[in-house]
Amino acid sequence: MRLRVALTEVVQIAATGQIVPVTLPWYANSNMALAQSKITAQGQISVPAEIRRRLGLGPGSLLEWDQEGSKIVVRRVGGHTSEDLHRALFKKPPRPRTLAELREGVRRYVRRRHASR
Repeated sequence: MRLRVALTEVVQIAATGQIVPVTLPWYANSNMALAQSKITAQGQISVPAEIRRRLGLGPGSLLEWDQEGSKIVVRRVGGHTSEDLHRALFKKPPRPRTLAELREGVRRYVRRRHASR
């Protein structure tokens, strides 16, 4: 059963099993900005405190500006995840392994690692 619901509605299932649409407040679906900054005459921008906390920024932190479609994205330099690094190093995903194959690989590794002792 598929449900089509407007973006301003949430579906709530009543105790009787009936589907009851619930309208959200006017501000629930707004695309409000996280924060705003003003550019000074010298072209400088102050990063709001909430953004600094979320990104872990402090004095001397570097920011990277990038254009993604019609949006400008600001991110902390060096804020790449291990998943980003893995995707950059290994272009195709590894072959899925069975539990038996994984155990055999661990057994071989341990045997090889401790063989000289």
